[in-house]
Amino acid sequence: MASQTRKIVRTARRRSALSTNFSFTESMIPAAHGAAAAYRQQAWQHFQRLPMPATSDEAWRRTDLRRLDPARFHLPTLEEAAALPPVPETLLQPLVDAEHGGQMVFTAAGVRTSLATDIAAQGVVFVDLATAERAYPEILEKIRGQVVRPEEGKFAALSAALAHQGVLIYVPRNVQVAAPLHSILWGAGQNLACFSHVLVYLEEGAALTYVHEWASPEDAELLHAGTVELHVGPNAHLRYVELQSWGQRTWNFTHERARVLRNGKLDWIFGLLGSRLTKTFADLDLVEDGAEGRMSGFSFTNDSQHLDYDTQQNHLAPHTTSDLLFKTALEDRSRSVWQGMIYVAPGAQKTDGYQANRNLLLSRQARADSIPGLEILADDVRCTHGATAGKVDPDQLFYLRSRGIPEKEAERLIVEGFFTPVMDRIPFAGVRARFEQAIQEKMH
Repeated sequence: MASQTRKIVRTARRRSALSTNFSFTESMIPAAHGAAAAYRQQAWQHFQRLPMPATSDEAWRRTDLRRLDPARFHLPTLEEAAALPPVPETLLQPLVDAEHGGQMVFTAAGVRTSLATDIAAQGVVFVDLATAERAYPEILEKIRGQVVRPEEGKFAALSAALAHQGVLIYVPRNVQVAAPLHSILWGAGQNLACFSHVLVYLEEGAALTYVHEWASPEDAELLHAGTVELHVGPNAHLRYVELQSWGQRTWNFTHERARVLRNGKLDWIFGLLGSRLTKTFADLDLVEDGAEGRMSGFSFTNDSQHLDYDTQQNHLAPHTTSDLLFKTALEDRSRSVWQGMIYVAPGAQKTDGYQANRNLLLSRQARADSIPGLEILADDVRCTHGATAGKVDPDQLFYLRSRGIPEKEAERLIVEGFFTPVMDRIPFAGVRARFEQAIQEKMH
């Protein structure tokens, strides 16, 4: 069954200073052959044709790009890449188990990959995108452009055409990958661009835990456009963790979608800490009977950060289940936007869909917009949603301070308690510890 198509709604256009100029050219498309070359070329044509997102588009109404000058960003030269700072050692440490089953590290200078021999012997593919185009074209064609289409948006097309930093993971039928795989995209430098594409394909009965990170130094000024395509086959189970720790001068745009087949299961975890501005589309397509998906997100914003997440839980078959919980704490003048939709297709009876977005405002200037939605075209379903935004409870703060806890520390404890329900959904101590450290750093 085909994926649910996003609706594009445009309102009356307003005059603005939105820049539509990019420095990228067709000559920058990575060399490829056959279907890979055709895919990239077609994506480039979509990029040239599609308009720059504007606040006149309903999906972008709360995210204004007029401060973005895309012409300032360029792909790094060899000399620039060689001079960039290395990946911090802390990012290379395992977040799930004591050891990685495999790790892939992307920098502007290239990629290095390791994969345990016992995992490779099971037929698992864990390669960068250039290697996938050359050595695994049949697997690549199963998923690339099949889950996220380049024409879905200007940044989706840009990522599809120019992605240099991409990963393909393929797990054969009934293979249970015991140790987690881990990839890191490290961006650094000034006025540089990076484009990524994550592709994960699990055959029937396969199982995998995979952690992907995007990160950069605080002073890095970057433009990132990324695509994530996940395919979970029948009776397969994917645990996918994505952590975004871009520095606060990075513009970040991603189009992401998971497709889950009969009795497949997806645990999708989002950790959102960085960037100047993020706009992410994250869709969960439950396309066959018994498919399940859980989406758990946590974010902490400060300064003038702007994070905009647009999620869709698409129930396209009967007896499917989705469960979304996103929590955000906001300091200073930061802003979060969450737009969520549960869609139930005609005939998708016995659907169970849930979504909740909770926000904690830690300053008077912080702002959280929550827009839940339901579109139900079947009559035997259970779907609920909720959204809240509130301040620190003064009674809780008074209670902690009356026991000798300083105000800032008391507020930090309240914030940690606020995140407990979503942290309890994340069975990875390393991921939780990374987020707790970020809370301490942001609330210093």
